[in-house]
Amino acid sequence: MWGGRFSAQPGALMQAINVCIDYDQKLAPQDIRGSKAHASMLAAQKIITEEDCLAIHKGLDEILEEIESGTFPFKPELEDIHLNVENRLKEKIGDAAGRLHTGRSRNDQVATDFRLWVRDYLDLFDALLINLQSALLGQADQHADTIMPGFTHLQSAQPVTFGHHMMAYLEMFARDRSRFADCRQRMNESPLGAAALAGTPYPIDRDATTKALEFDRPMANSLDAVSARDFALEALAAASICATHLSRLSEEIVIWTSAQFQFISLSDEFTTGSSIMPQKRNPDAAELVRAKVGRIVGALTSLTIVMKGLPLAYSKDMQEDKEPVFDAFEALELGLAAMAGMVNDMTPNKESLAGAAGAAFSTATDLADWLVMSLNMPFRDAHHVTGRVVALAEKQGKTLDKMDLADLQSVEPHITDDIYRVLSPLASANSRTSYGGTAPSEVKKQVERWKKALG
Repeated sequence: MWGGRFSAQPGALMQAINVCIDYDQKLAPQDIRGSKAHASMLAAQKIITEEDCLAIHKGLDEILEEIESGTFPFKPELEDIHLNVENRLKEKIGDAAGRLHTGRSRNDQVATDFRLWVRDYLDLFDALLINLQSALLGQADQHADTIMPGFTHLQSAQPVTFGHHMMAYLEMFARDRSRFADCRQRMNESPLGAAALAGTPYPIDRDATTKALEFDRPMANSLDAVSARDFALEALAAASICATHLSRLSEEIVIWTSAQFQFISLSDEFTTGSSIMPQKRNPDAAELVRAKVGRIVGALTSLTIVMKGLPLAYSKDMQEDKEPVFDAFEALELGLAAMAGMVNDMTPNKESLAGAAGAAFSTATDLADWLVMSLNMPFRDAHHVTGRVVALAEKQGKTLDKMDLADLQSVEPHITDDIYRVLSPLASANSRTSYGGTAPSEVKKQVERWKKALG
């Protein structure tokens, strides 16, 4: 494509390091879409003829069919998706293909393709996150009053409901959707027409290509247009946070399915066996989703380091921008789909959850709160009294709700039998009626709110 300047072919090592068609062929749909928009604009501006434009469109449609059917003859010596498509177009329609590149460069072409690809994936992530939220919402709706232990430091803290726990993740993934939406809005500007770095002398209409490609506006600076990759960095940052949320939920699924916890079960669809231990049912799907965060955060680090020292405008270093993004986004796509499947598949073990909810004196805070509200005791004094009651219960081997009233009064004489209405795990959860609390009544309110939000 630049044979007029060079008299020999690139060396074998140069060819090896320069070629990116093995992975950037993923940009083919976006590349063809951008080229069709560019050709239509060139024709509308009388820069190329309508006949050439029609031939270009027809040829590009045929090329897309070849790519989708797996019959396209990719050629490594043509380096990338852009030159492969352009060369194939010339084979199909002749010299008219050479007019397509009028008024543009591979620099603004790849920047446009990459933005379109990332934007398409952001839309996919939103749909996948809605599916995951719906799965969480279904579990929350069904188990709004299923009691389980709430943890801090992975130690039993206070009783909560399984529905409340599911809704916590729904809220996290809602913020992920918001981050992806913010990123999409910010990146939705068109680089096309910036050419190599300085714009073009041809009378192009950047507003026309912007509209055709559903961008909000053309980028206002040609140097920025071809050199910016912060849109990909921002998308990777949002993806990393989302993957971290997936990893946290995966970790809980791994713990909850263990023989030591037995909080939930997963079907054969999301578990595997052992090659030597026939009794095993391993939560491999959750473990693999948990691991994906490493690849996704790694991609963010990789691209950050690639971009950190580049002068304006385009440098060949930026060929390294796409592969980590492709890998990270495909990993997140799989992780979101797998997690939605697991959440839909999981069956809570109500008996194990309820038993664990009452263990480790989980209603101690309820005892302290009762002392404050019923006896007007300062909380720090109530905390001290409760600690003494817990020590006595531990010595007797009893849960708090099984303590004799006389024993409770031996620690604090003013305690009455009204205390027992707050000492069971279910009573504890029912009492947490503050906005956003774990009370089943509050969980159901949040469930209804989200049913409306998700449609």
